[in-house]
This record gives sequence, structure tokens and C-alpha cells, in this order.
Amino acid sequence: MVQLSVHSLPDPAALAASPQRTRMGRVKMIAVLLVCAAPVVASYFTYYVVRPQTRTNYGELVEPLPLPANLGLRDAAGHAVAPPSLKQQWLLVAVGPGGCDAVCEKHLYWQRQIRETLGRDKDRLDRVWLIDDGQPMRPALAAAMQGATVLHADRAALAAWLKPAAGHALEEHFYLVDPQGHWMMRFPAQADARKVQKDLMRLLRASNSWDEAGRP
Repeated sequence: MVQLSVHSLPDPAALAASPQRTRMGRVKMIAVLLVCAAPVVASYFTYYVVRPQTRTNYGELVEPLPLPANLGLRDAAGHAVAPPSLKQQWLLVAVGPGGCDAVCEKHLYWQRQIRETLGRDKDRLDRVWLIDDGQPMRPALAAAMQGATVLHADRAALAAWLKPAAGHALEEHFYLVDPQGHWMMRFPAQADARKVQKDLMRLLRASNSWDEAGRP
């Protein structure tokens, strides 16, 4: 004789609650993301909205653009470098060819000097040089670039991310990237180092409550 098993039907109340649990899960996930982003948003709000009447920014604020995955970053040995590995530090970025002429060398000199003038906060900012022509760094620059992050990048992908001011080349500016990997400020061509330093000091103070030196 064949025995038939009788199973109870699903509880209608449980079925009705399932979509509600899904919605609640999504709400909680969004809440967590907002909490994580809140310190960054708050520091930007303080810097650009609460106190604009007391300050004139030297750098130009741009719509934040995240580090693209297709930058093709490589170190001097040709090993791939993941763009997210640059996060969790402020980045002062310069772009240029590996040969680096006198103008380029002066640009890198001021990049180093600007960081040094930040005092105890300098460890919260990395200087980054992105070589965009596939050529190796000129050996004479090795000593000056000690402590900097020097990487090769795909020029087309780089130009799609960082934008120079009208009438200027990509290599003429310093670009500021926040610890979450968003390019958010461009400094003028032939930048005044003292004015760049003042902008950086203000931003570092505004982000002091959530940003620490170094990466985990």
C-alpha cells in the first residue's frame, strides 16, 4: 500500500512577512552605507558649505569621480597594482612622462615640498606620480621620488578620469584624491605651493575626526 504524507500548508502570515523582511534588509544595508559615508560627507559639508564666507578655495572643486578599475596601474617591475590599494590615504597626484623634463621635475619638486609643509599631517597624504607614456622613470629622479608612489598608468584611461582645465594639459596640474578614492579637487597650472598647502591643511583639519595616517 502506498502511503501518502500530508504536509502542512505555508503560513499565510509568514509568506506576507517575507517581502517585508527583504525590504527591511535592504533598508539596513543602505543605512550601514550611509553611516560609513557620513564622515566624508560631513567634512565636505563643513569645508564647502558651513564656512564658505570665511575662505576662498584655491583649488577647484570637481564632481567626485572614483578611481576607475581600468587604469592599468603597474609598478616599475611591471606588476599590476589594484587601484583600490591606493585608498585610505589622501593622494596628491601628478601626471607626466617617464623621461620627465625640467618642467616636470620642478612639478615633482613642489609636490614633495607641499607635503613636507603639512607637518604632522603629512603622513595622511601620499604623493603619487602616474607615468603615462609607458617609459621607465629617469634614473636621476630615483632619490627625489623616495617615499612617493610611482606607477605607470594607461594614458587614455587616465585622461578619462582626471581632467585638466580648459587650455591646459593633464601634466600641468596637481589632482587631489580623497581617502575613498575619489578625485575631488584640481589645483591650477603652475600652482602656488603656499596656497595649495593652505587648502590641504583645511581639508585635513575638516577630516581629522575620521581620517588617520596610514592604511590598515
